Amino acid sequence: MRKLPLFGAVLAAVLAGPAVAQDKVKVGVFPVSSSLPFFVAQDRGFFKEQKLDVEMVRLIGGPPNISGLITNQIDAAAVLVTIEGMNANLRKPGVAMYISVNGQNAQYQMEQFVVRKGVNARSLADLKGKKIMSAPGPANVTMARAVLAAVGLKEGDYTLDQLDMGQHVNAMTAGTFDAGYTLEPNAAIMRQSGVATTLEAGVIAKYILGDPRANAWVAGGVISTDFLKNRPDVAKRYSAAWLKAVDFINANPKEARKHLAKNTFTPDNVVDTVPLVKFTKVADLLNTDRQDFQAFIDYSTQLGTLPERVDVSKYLLRF
Repeated sequence: MRKLPLFGAVLAAVLAGPAVAQDKVKVGVFPVSSSLPFFVAQDRGFFKEQKLDVEMVRLIGGPPNISGLITNQIDAAAVLVTIEGMNANLRKPGVAMYISVNGQNAQYQMEQFVVRKGVNARSLADLKGKKIMSAPGPANVTMARAVLAAVGLKEGDYTLDQLDMGQHVNAMTAGTFDAGYTLEPNAAIMRQSGVATTLEAGVIAKYILGDPRANAWVAGGVISTDFLKNRPDVAKRYSAAWLKAVDFINANPKEARKHLAKNTFTPDNVVDTVPLVKFTKVADLLNTDRQDFQAFIDYSTQLGTLPERVDVSKYLLRF
């Protein structure tokens, strides 16, 4: 009888089996609102449900994320600008496979021009002679210049300098720049504090695609082909958690926004006002969406940002 408790403990341990180790996944994360699926999946336990130990690697902008993907220092990127992703795919085919993409326009706001309080500018054309800051990375700078060109401003009519996203609000507050090509949630923070106002949002859809109602598929969540080939089951589980987060955001945008508070530069009193992009699973893209996507990338090729035409369908991964 004295041995029964010990026998029971051993039996319980045998039935429980060995602890299952979680698979490690490294993800490059840019702390902006378009990285929201990552924050939701991490905070709400979607990755853990898939038995994943996901490490966030804080990387600001596309180039460091691409470098990490090419060298396999990261397995995925929470948000990667599609111009930069397609450029990387020309260098190493399949290094950036999109599992979801972000639609942007005047309704689903991300990129936008803001103007500092006190600066006289009612339209983009009024930015002539102004000192403008830009979100970092060649894609952001190229789009900012292309939009300004579309309203008649040539290089030399203004100055445009890249600036780390974490410095945008402070730089505008200090009066270092007259205006900026910035991203959310920075624009919402500026509006809330009265530092700046949005001059125009959704500028890529309007001026590059020629339709303010079109979806500019400017960025999205990616995994690398090496990750998919070398650890297919892990990549599939990571993608399942990611896409569950996308579904959650679309079904519960107000609740999802709360995850911006501790994961980005967004103060608690601004969270509810931050616009969200149209987070879309690749499986849910319509033919018109794919056409808009190809048109955006083709335009980048015409500008010379991409050295040759890219067929975007090759780099859209459906789960």
